[in-house]
Amino acid sequence: MSPSKLDSTASFGHEASVSCSKPENGSADSVSVFHSEKAVEELLQQTPVSGMDEHLMEFSEALRTVAKVLRRAAEGKASAQAEAAEWKRRYELERARNIQMERKVSGNNNFEMLQRRWIRSSLDNAMDMLRIMLPCLFFWEIGKEQNKRISEARMEDRLSEEKNGDIDCGRVKISDSQSMPQNKPNEHSEKSCMKNGIWSHEVLRDRESDSNSNANLNKLMNKASFKLSWWCNGENGDQHKHDIVSFEKGNITTEERSSKQISLKWESDPQTVLILTKPNSVSVQILCIQMVRWLKEKKKLNVYVEPRVRAELLAESSNFNHVQTWKDDSEITHLHMKVDLVITLGGDGTVLWAASMFKGPVPPIVPFSLGSLGFMTPFHSEHFKECLDSVLRGPISITLRHRLLCRVVRDAAKNEYETEEPFLVLNEVTIDRGISSYLTNLECYCDNSFVTCVQGDGLILSTTSGSTAYSLAAGGSMVHPQVPGILFTPICPHSLSFRPLILPEHVTVRIMVPFNSRSPAWASFDGKDRKLLAAGDALLCSMAPWPVPTACQVDSTNDFLRSIQDGLHWNLRKAQSFDGPRDT
Repeated sequence: MSPSKLDSTASFGHEASVSCSKPENGSADSVSVFHSEKAVEELLQQTPVSGMDEHLMEFSEALRTVAKVLRRAAEGKASAQAEAAEWKRRYELERARNIQMERKVSGNNNFEMLQRRWIRSSLDNAMDMLRIMLPCLFFWEIGKEQNKRISEARMEDRLSEEKNGDIDCGRVKISDSQSMPQNKPNEHSEKSCMKNGIWSHEVLRDRESDSNSNANLNKLMNKASFKLSWWCNGENGDQHKHDIVSFEKGNITTEERSSKQISLKWESDPQTVLILTKPNSVSVQILCIQMVRWLKEKKKLNVYVEPRVRAELLAESSNFNHVQTWKDDSEITHLHMKVDLVITLGGDGTVLWAASMFKGPVPPIVPFSLGSLGFMTPFHSEHFKECLDSVLRGPISITLRHRLLCRVVRDAAKNEYETEEPFLVLNEVTIDRGISSYLTNLECYCDNSFVTCVQGDGLILSTTSGSTAYSLAAGGSMVHPQVPGILFTPICPHSLSFRPLILPEHVTVRIMVPFNSRSPAWASFDGKDRKLLAAGDALLCSMAPWPVPTACQVDSTNDFLRSIQDGLHWNLRKAQSFDGPRDT
């Protein structure tokens, strides 16, 4: 290396060390040196000078600090953008909702004007009637009080005359009948004249009761009468209005609810039966053959089966040509108009399959137990003839199993009514993280009120019929199937205080994936039909208006208690021995 280069390098090293040790005095020199291309090239060609390693380490640490600060700034910017997008979406949703309400209001102006006029005229007429009635009532009360005073004065006169011996009991009766002819039959039966001329105690008691009844009547007239009904969330809402609470003179009473024991009685004999079977089961196939033959020969009923089952029956014998089926899925939508009764041969999964076939009203289902647990299948296949004969004859007890109506609203939707095809769920809808390794992040709302943010493996929205399924395994409570409600059960929440809830039947639950979620979520409906929920998508769940009626062996409560005792061995333990210490 040439001496000039050594001198320049030495001078550069000296300047660099001075600038690093005293930055406040040599900052201008260090900046000029670092911006010199010639010095940078010589530095790259020169081997490191002793003492430069420490400065490079300090410089690298400073760069790491700057990188952390920049990363945090980028994360903050992304979070702010996500929050801004969320607020924009909410603004657009609220704006669309306001526009829709304005259109509805503008379209109903004439109706509202007529309604206001009718209400105003009704109020005016009512006020006129009150103006007329109040003076009448006032003068009627005055006249009644005057008549009371006159009758008391006459009675005092008569008593005084009787004491003086001027009149007798006959004259009293005659004068009394002449003074008040309209009350002659009643007065003759109620009043009597004793030997000493004193009126009987019945007359005085009647007068006291009349005064008390008038006082009570005045109190009742002052008591307000009112009425309450369940609130309905607009014309397009999923909530249904029911008047189940009545009020009469301020006394609150509740009418009959759907949770009572329900009995089904045939007004006309059933004509058509649908049989649904569990696939890939030899015992079920044998039972189906026997049942179809018995229903046709003994009960003269039309039998519908699935196309798969009809093929199995025809392979067994050609005598099953009378069995009917459907050709495509479009005929299934009208199946409830043809079928009077549904028979399931399998377990709870077969009942779920039967319920999923009907997107609207569901015929009564008679479930036979040919599965594992059988919470919804109380009938035994060994006695199917006696069971079906009792069901067809009627009446029978049934359980109305409520279903959930689930709709997926995408982020691109203009409003919450622009949804995909709805799903009807008998057990539960599950929102989980799928194959992602991150926690599920879900925002939960109940009738537009924020409930909580779920951070865990997921969330279960279950019916009361599904309370003994996935919700029970996740820590939820067992609920009677005819109790109307929605079970809100988290799946492995990352919080010790997150306990399950039971929400009322009339609410609408909205589960939304926020924009700051690390991964999308997956929704499954009764264990199938999985749907991806990306950031901004939402799932709306409310109670469906079409329950699933299932026949009971005894009644709804008895079948439910028997199912949890036999299926889950609920509270099964050895009894405490009778011998031992006792209370003295």
